[in-house]
Amino acid sequence: MISAHLPILQVVLPLIASPLCVLLKRGDVAWIVALLVSILSLFISTMLLVQVSGTGTITYLLGDWAAPWGIEYKVDFLSAFVLLIVSAIGSIVMVFAPASVNAEISKDRIYLFYAMYLLTFTGLLGMTITGDVFNLFVFLEISSLSSYVLISLGAERRALTAAYRYLILGTLGATFYVIGIGMLYQMTGTLNMDDLADRLPQVAATRTVLVAIGFLTVGIGLKLGLFPLHLWLPNAYAYAPSVVTAFLAATATKVAVYVFLRIYFTVIGVDILTRLSVDSVLLALGVIAVLAMSTVAIFEANIKRMLAYSSVAQIGYMITGIAMMSVTGLMASILHLFNHALMKGALFMVLACIFLRIRSVKIDDMAGLGRAMPFTMAAFVIAGFSLIGIPSTVGFVSKWYLITAAFEKGWWALAVLILTGSLLAIIYIWKVIEVAYFKERPVDAEAISEVPVYMLVPVWILVGANIYFGIDTDLSVGTARRAAELLMGGGG
Repeated sequence: MISAHLPILQVVLPLIASPLCVLLKRGDVAWIVALLVSILSLFISTMLLVQVSGTGTITYLLGDWAAPWGIEYKVDFLSAFVLLIVSAIGSIVMVFAPASVNAEISKDRIYLFYAMYLLTFTGLLGMTITGDVFNLFVFLEISSLSSYVLISLGAERRALTAAYRYLILGTLGATFYVIGIGMLYQMTGTLNMDDLADRLPQVAATRTVLVAIGFLTVGIGLKLGLFPLHLWLPNAYAYAPSVVTAFLAATATKVAVYVFLRIYFTVIGVDILTRLSVDSVLLALGVIAVLAMSTVAIFEANIKRMLAYSSVAQIGYMITGIAMMSVTGLMASILHLFNHALMKGALFMVLACIFLRIRSVKIDDMAGLGRAMPFTMAAFVIAGFSLIGIPSTVGFVSKWYLITAAFEKGWWALAVLILTGSLLAIIYIWKVIEVAYFKERPVDAEAISEVPVYMLVPVWILVGANIYFGIDTDLSVGTARRAAELLMGGGG
């Protein structure tokens, strides 16, 4: 039955489709291929989540080689949830993409954009589904290398500089990661995640394992934009093509957070992490990220950079939840991973619409857009409210559970700091709203109109999801809680 092979199809389909786009060398045809593959991946992800809900964890052995000798793909609640996020965002972004891509990328490179998108898509899905730490490294490099190309396709020359900086820091991150897993392999003789989890406790006190955990933390931290390892992120988001920013902001860092969760809780385990006081370090970094990066965002004039610093702050919330080492804290982090993808996907797609019309994403250039582009700016306002954490939006739900987790620990001060981060978000989101709705467009400014319906519909699908999952939380909260319980129980 084909349903038995869904895990490998999830990776193979976009991997095969990427070189097909290069062979076709036509942007419009390449877009159709990318769209169809993305939608098919969404269907597969949905089927996998349904299967996991009904029968439990799915194991797929490549070539029928038994683990740990062969590569094993595993789908549990957490990986199925992240697969659904990545494929859903990819599908929505691909529906949205054509007009924005045609406006920002030269015609002779458009087919390359879709080829690199599919490779990035392959890498992200592969990182999520694999049960082997070295295979994870391979997919990490596939997604990273193609991401560098996507960012470099930006219209400004600074896109090349941003891509080069990301390449240097991303290579450092990958090197740290592979050194870390090399050390673990030296001590355990296995690369399979479940096998590592069984063997690590016997050698956990050795200096080699301690150093390995340090290397893995820095390596993955660079990839997910963990403060203070986030230096590549603001420029990469600011100067990449708008569609690239929307896709990467909603997926790449989320998958890196997933990898962080998988390595920390499935492989290393809560007992070892607590014994090493890793939770204290993560808590400090998470809180500093929330406060410092939200403050930096307030003073940014470029909205892409503003939202990029906001993303580092939101990653701080996720790290804070992880640092609590509790089911509720972990659930809040997994939930915020999903919710933040919805918020930032919508916000960066709105910026793509704005850039299409005014060729700028600077706050001062947005005067009067509330009246000139009412549907686009209404989408920004609602997604912005979600980022702040206004009730009946997804942002409120994940912050509520994060604060609940802090109360469970008796950490009242942490709850206050989380609320402070939301208050800072009000300031930088309000800056945009104030200019768009309460300032007039210059008299000599060129007349602008709303973007086409086929761009608004994908944006509003994400905006609607921000509200729907803020009211009906059964799927998101239920799945996040089951994933957190599995991780805290020592496995996936």
